[in-house]
Amino acid sequence: MSKSSKYAAKIPDANGIIHYTEDEHAVWHELITRQLQIIQNRACPEFIEGLEILDLPHDRIPQPAEVSEKLLQRTGWRVEPVPALINFDRFFSLLAEKRFPAASFIRSREEMEYLQEPDIFHEIFGHATMLTHQAFADFTENYGKAGLNASKQDRVMLARLYWFTVEFGLIDSHDGIRSYGGGINSSSGECVFATESDKPIRRRFDILSALRTPYRIDIYQPVYYVLHNFHDMFDLADMDLIEWIRKARVMGEFAPLFPPKQAA
Repeated sequence: MSKSSKYAAKIPDANGIIHYTEDEHAVWHELITRQLQIIQNRACPEFIEGLEILDLPHDRIPQPAEVSEKLLQRTGWRVEPVPALINFDRFFSLLAEKRFPAASFIRSREEMEYLQEPDIFHEIFGHATMLTHQAFADFTENYGKAGLNASKQDRVMLARLYWFTVEFGLIDSHDGIRSYGGGINSSSGECVFATESDKPIRRRFDILSALRTPYRIDIYQPVYYVLHNFHDMFDLADMDLIEWIRKARVMGEFAPLFPPKQAA
């Protein structure tokens, strides 16, 4: 999160309004129109319900305040506009205060299919949607609190847990495997790959395995973890995450299921 970004943050004005260009609104329209089709029969029912609650506009980028209003009524959360990348201290602090950090820029047309940095479409469509669900919201708050006083080494392990739940989590449903992770549900390609391809491994979620699994951010995931149901999330919200990290560290990490990243 401390790396530099090629995107410039959109700063809210004195009234808290972020001003976007017509082309940026058009990018949002194209992204949400496309993704609403892709997630059908792939995203979990809780995600679909969250979209109905937020009722995101299709013709323009939503303002943080209007999304926050819906979240506050539902789970007590709000959206906090931030630059493209923030440090871990601020990231964990915001989550612990029930404020979800949302990068205020939107991707360029050259990166419509994929970008490594989170933009406002990823943050609002992918993540704020699930913050309407109490179990997910409670886990995210507990995760933030755990990270506040965690060591640098512990934060690396916490990042894995976030990756395999909040970002790239799958869940069982009456209709089969469905996605709830924001990284999946905001991606046109990975949403199909994660739920339908026979290439990735789909493991039953357990916290020790997730903490021991390395990942790369620039590829489709070779392994996904599948929650049995969202009661698992309620359990995670009550866990001492740092204690589980200690147990995972003693057991050692799994061998990576991907090749090393090539040097630029």
